[in-house]
Amino acid sequence: MLATRFAPSPTGRLHKGHAFSALTAYRAAKAAGGRFVLRIEDIDPTRCKPEFEDGISEDLTWLGLDWETPVRRQSDHLADYAAAVETLRQRGLVYRCFRTRKEILDGIGHAPHGAAEAVRPGPHTPDEEAELLATGKPFAWRLSLDAARETLGGTIWDSLSFFEEGTGPDGERGRIKARPETAGDVVLSRKDAGAAYHLAAVHDDALQGINHIIRGVDLFEATHIQRLIQTLFDWPEPVYHHHRLLTGPDGRRYAKRDGSVTLKALREGGLTAQALKAEIGF
Repeated sequence: MLATRFAPSPTGRLHKGHAFSALTAYRAAKAAGGRFVLRIEDIDPTRCKPEFEDGISEDLTWLGLDWETPVRRQSDHLADYAAAVETLRQRGLVYRCFRTRKEILDGIGHAPHGAAEAVRPGPHTPDEEAELLATGKPFAWRLSLDAARETLGGTIWDSLSFFEEGTGPDGERGRIKARPETAGDVVLSRKDAGAAYHLAAVHDDALQGINHIIRGVDLFEATHIQRLIQTLFDWPEPVYHHHRLLTGPDGRRYAKRDGSVTLKALREGGLTAQALKAEIGF
């Protein structure tokens, strides 16, 4: 049975781009007689707010969507992600990283945009780690690509791939070779939250039986490292469908950080759900 999900973070009110993504996943599930899951990805304690979570339900209900209950709220399940990280630790696949983002950037010099997400700082020496632990300095757990490759072996590593049903940013489609090295040694457990996006999302997709991941093309690159994490845990491989991003009159994609007009504001301004859906292609 086809199972899709919409997994927003409650860091602000939803906008037209969110509506497009949620409706795309919902339509696919309903057309196939499948499941549509709403998941709240609220592992960032500084930016996620209960009022925004309430707003998500309000906006999706206004759009005419329904979903399975109970809704999984990631902040209620931090122990699950900690257990997953511990499993990787016991297998020697993660290492403690006490470095700040600035320290990492300073260490690699003048890097191009986005390079901070592809760094591989590597573990501290045993003496450094012991000293840092003794001081109580906070640390993150990073996935070691070197250890992952050694564990899987070259054959499995080189055969990592995913199936793209939609279209990638450069027109990619069909079976695509996964390149986890482009993400670097990603953080799997953050210093401030105890969990990080890649691990929590992939863990929950497997737990909830999500086999058809429909999301914006801005998350296409994340698929490379997520396929590696799935393989390390022997979790099922879903089909991916990355869709286009809606843009506003200025040509920029809708985004919370840019203050894009919210569904709440549109609703209060008199726009009907039917009119909005027609405007964005539904």
